[in-house]
Amino acid sequence: MKEGELKEKVVLVGVIRPEQSPEQAKEHLDELAFLVETAGGVTIKTFTQRLPAPDTKTFVGKGKLEEIQEYVKLAEADLVIFDDELSPSQTRNLENYLKIPIQDRSRVILDIFAKRAQTSQARTQVELARYEYILPRLTRMWTHLERQRGGTGTRGGAGEKEIETDRRAIRNRISVLKDKLAKIEKQNATQRKSRGELVRVALVGYTNVGKSTLMNLLSKSSIFAENKLFATLDTTVRKVVIHNLPFLLSDTVGFIRKLPHHLVESFKSTLEETREADILIHVVDISHPNFEDQIQTVQETLNELGAGDKFTITVFNKIDRYQAEQTGLSLQEFKRTWMAQKNAPAVFISATGKENVDELRDLLYEKAKTIHLSRYPYDGLLYPDLPKVKKTDLS
Repeated sequence: MKEGELKEKVVLVGVIRPEQSPEQAKEHLDELAFLVETAGGVTIKTFTQRLPAPDTKTFVGKGKLEEIQEYVKLAEADLVIFDDELSPSQTRNLENYLKIPIQDRSRVILDIFAKRAQTSQARTQVELARYEYILPRLTRMWTHLERQRGGTGTRGGAGEKEIETDRRAIRNRISVLKDKLAKIEKQNATQRKSRGELVRVALVGYTNVGKSTLMNLLSKSSIFAENKLFATLDTTVRKVVIHNLPFLLSDTVGFIRKLPHHLVESFKSTLEETREADILIHVVDISHPNFEDQIQTVQETLNELGAGDKFTITVFNKIDRYQAEQTGLSLQEFKRTWMAQKNAPAVFISATGKENVDELRDLLYEKAKTIHLSRYPYDGLLYPDLPKVKKTDLS
């Protein structure tokens, strides 16, 4: 899928597992449709099937597959995307049956990341993740090449020799990319050390919850913010001053459920800011109907990154869009619920409307000041009311 060109017509397919409700499955597929839109496609139809587990050969059952095949032909769809990662054999079987290109959720996310990467580090990370995704799927890709050449190519057929040659080339490339990332991370670690002992704050949260908008508000900068998934991919760090107290604020890539393992591994160095932060600001889109699930996804990802036990301020954003029908509670009533208390300290704001942002600033200032004073207990420049150390006190 290519942004700016004629949009591909996409069919989505998902399996409803026993532990899932139809509403949850629909929300997952709605998110996949948003991913497709971000990648430049348009969803024309969604299929679901309740199964104990996806079929090992074709992901869905035979009857559902026939239904999908009939619709694909009738609608002249360009692409079918499945909501879970497909095995190479599943992809091959589906393409042979449906006679149309097949992708999975992981591939769509990888494609979006590839388009959004700007810095050398992000581009290297995405390339590494894509090669690790491609490696076990080389056999299917060679089948594509054979069909494209129509048997008249100069190679005389894509045999096992060619596939193994490509595997070796990709493994070598993966090794080179890992070495490159290690060097970049070493440079980044040096840069982090050069920042001194300033308090470090990191914005985290599900994708498209308003982190970049809040970053712009707190740092008075103009970081790219857009109503698309993964609008921010490269970690951005800004120096922020609140009441004469300086600290570093970083904006990180948004999390998402079913984030491909390759991407989590590749982006761990980018998310180093999260691991080394003194304070996390977990931004939540309170207007989203499934914001509780998003909170859980973010917490699980933070645990995987080794940052799950950091001091965290929860920012329930987009209160201007909050609908009481979502929870059956007014906003004031929700603030008194166990969900709000569990995620305390919590602030309820609208970053776009600039509502209650001063409350967040004050809370952030008090916590940052506490950490700063633990490092510089007699910082009379920033805090002239603090007792100064006398030479006689040191004797």
